[in-house]
Amino acid sequence: MKPTRLALFIFSLLLLFNCSSDDTEPDLSQESIYFPPLTSETWDTKSLSETGWNATKLQPLLDYLEVKNSKGFIMLHNGKIVVEHYMNGHTASSSWYWASAGKTLTTAAVGIAQDQGILDINVKVSDDIGTGWTSLPLEKENLITNKHLLSMSSGLDDTLGEDISAENLHYITDAGERWAYHGVFLKLQDVISSASNQTWNTYFDSNLKNRIGMSGAWVPIGNLNVYWSTTRSMARFGLLNLANGTWEDTQIVSQSFMNEATNTSQSINQSYGYLWWLNGKSSYHLPQSQLEFSGKLIPNAPNDMYCALGKNDQKMYIVPSENLVIIRMGEAADNSNFALSNFDDELWEKINAVIN
Repeated sequence: MKPTRLALFIFSLLLLFNCSSDDTEPDLSQESIYFPPLTSETWDTKSLSETGWNATKLQPLLDYLEVKNSKGFIMLHNGKIVVEHYMNGHTASSSWYWASAGKTLTTAAVGIAQDQGILDINVKVSDDIGTGWTSLPLEKENLITNKHLLSMSSGLDDTLGEDISAENLHYITDAGERWAYHGVFLKLQDVISSASNQTWNTYFDSNLKNRIGMSGAWVPIGNLNVYWSTTRSMARFGLLNLANGTWEDTQIVSQSFMNEATNTSQSINQSYGYLWWLNGKSSYHLPQSQLEFSGKLIPNAPNDMYCALGKNDQKMYIVPSENLVIIRMGEAADNSNFALSNFDDELWEKINAVIN
């Protein structure tokens, strides 16, 4: 090959390579998960172009969130912050309530306690907190295990309000035969306290909160125990779940428990794990209803997405296939006070426009 032809051949190869590179999306498949430092506000970021997302669709998403009474919104990709936005008087340092999205904090603590060998989700609740914690006959009360509380299948009457004192916990059917969204899951915090010989707050802080650098605190409100924190702290917990229970090189919650918690937990509501909501199933039940609805929980969201949902639209979405954690805190987006609303599907339509 003559030198001139060789030069032309090499030039053609370079041109082809450059053209191909320009048209190729960033290859993020081998990127490892990033974890922010435990004792610092430092958190690495990533641009939309690095992630291959559509920057022109971001502002419509943020405008929608602001109109829908949002306060804090974060999107993590492989642990790095791609989008972080505060609105309606909220800031990065403002605390807000998780509402029922905080149920999943109890799930993680139960998993940790079981990994430590101080708790077994398959034994009856009364093994740790004693009998008489309900108004049921003893033989019926003893049917209720910790797993029934995790899966919302205790068989207790869910129509009597938020009071979970013994006199307000009444029998409807045997444990495992009915799915009903019920605040009785909070008894798991008492189970952990008894099993660990520590207060719930002490156990939670030392075994979960401090180990992933979260801020925040549990605040008793009436018969509830509600977690409050910054939006970033909620994102930290979401990241722990995306990483299958690990934080850097430390296994905080076993992967086997994580897998169990984020898959269908009973035979009645396919879209419910251990206090986690699951997408991509063929049917679902909603709080305060015994009706079964066909189809996915959130049609516009990825099938493998699972989420923590709280009153007034507190949201934690985790999408393993996309390496995504998405957090939304704020007031109710519309007149619905349920944890799940049309807002979820509308929000995912706008998220999809950005990430796809």
